[in-house]
Amino acid sequence: MSAYRDQHFLTDLYAVERIATVLDVSGRNVLEIGPGRGVLTRALLEHKARVIAVEVDQTLVSFLKHEFAGAILQGSLVLVPGDATRVEIPPFELVVANLPYSASSKITFRLLDIGFEAAVLMYQKEFADRMLADIGSRDCGRLSVMAQTFARVSRCFDLPPGAFSPPPAVHSTVVRIEPRPPLFPVSDRRVYADLVRILFAGRRKTVRSIMKNAGSVFGKELVSKVISDLDPAILSSRPEELYLEDYATITNMLVS
Repeated sequence: MSAYRDQHFLTDLYAVERIATVLDVSGRNVLEIGPGRGVLTRALLEHKARVIAVEVDQTLVSFLKHEFAGAILQGSLVLVPGDATRVEIPPFELVVANLPYSASSKITFRLLDIGFEAAVLMYQKEFADRMLADIGSRDCGRLSVMAQTFARVSRCFDLPPGAFSPPPAVHSTVVRIEPRPPLFPVSDRRVYADLVRILFAGRRKTVRSIMKNAGSVFGKELVSKVISDLDPAILSSRPEELYLEDYATITNMLVS
C-alpha cells in the first residue's frame, strides 16, 4: 500500500501536456514528486527534460523502473524511491508535479526551503485557494503568508475529477510558483516561519494575546519588549488581518 492514501492518477492527456509545457523544461533538471504510472514523466521526457522522479510507493517504483528502463539507462531519468517530505533529493532547477494531496503542505514548505527557479504544482483546489488567498483577508492563513512572502504564486488552471483515475471527490488546481526575495526584508527566515506558525495557531485571538504566550519560543523578556514597542493597531489585530510588512516587522523586532 502507498504511504499516501490519496493517489489519483492523472489520465487526461491534454491536461498532462498543458502541465508539462507551462515552463520550458528542455535541458533542465526537473523534479517530479509522485510520478505514479509515469504519464507526466513521459511528457516531460518528450520535452527533453532531465527528470528526477521521487516515488514513495514501492510497487510503482518497480513499474517505473521497467517502464522507463531506457531513460534511466541514458541518464535522462533518475528514480528516487522514498517519501518526498524527507528523502534526500538530487539537485534540481524546476519542479513539475501532481502532488499527493495529503502531503501537499509539508512538501511545499520543504521545496520553498530547498529553493528552485520555478514550479508548476497541482493541488486540491481548496488548498490552492488558501495559498492564493489575499493577504489581510478572512481566507488568509499560514500557507498564504508563507507562500506569498517568499514567492510569486499564480493560478494556471483548474481540473475536474474526471481528469483522474480514480476520480477524486474534489476539483484540482495547477499553480505556478516562482521564488523571490521577500517584499519586506526578513532578518531571519526561521524566526519568521515560527512567528507565522504561532500566530495562526491562535488565529481567533489578537496578536497581543498570542504573543503573550510566545515567551517559551522567543524568550519572555524579548516578547515583552516587542509587545511594548509594537504599533497598537498590530497588537489589536487578528493574524489574518495583518499584512506581509507586519509579519516582517515583528520578526525583525524578535531578532534585533
